[in-house]
Amino acid sequence: MTQARPTGDDLVEMLAALANPLRVRIVARLAGGRDYVSHLAREIGVSRPLLHLHLQRLEAAGLIVGSLELSQDGKAMKFYEVTDFDLHLSAATLAEAAKTLTRGDPAQGPAPKEDS
Repeated sequence: MTQARPTGDDLVEMLAALANPLRVRIVARLAGGRDYVSHLAREIGVSRPLLHLHLQRLEAAGLIVGSLELSQDGKAMKFYEVTDFDLHLSAATLAEAAKTLTRGDPAQGPAPKEDS
């Protein structure tokens, strides 16, 4: 199955999410298999609240996905795993992605609608 190339906006969001060393470490850890928040926080050496912020950013960028499951003792546990993404960057890839950009800076949110 061929994976569709990300749009320019998707690519910018993915690269922005990966521009943080802690988030790269999270993806690297999850590349070895899915994990739940508490264990992942201990393994990486960060607090759960801080980890949640980074996990949300990675999930919004489509790089990881979370699912809520019940443990045998009835506790709700959130598991995360890496999505099947494959980024190949080249000048040609960036040129193609640039054609589909709809906003200048993802931190500023969606581009304003133009009046007709």
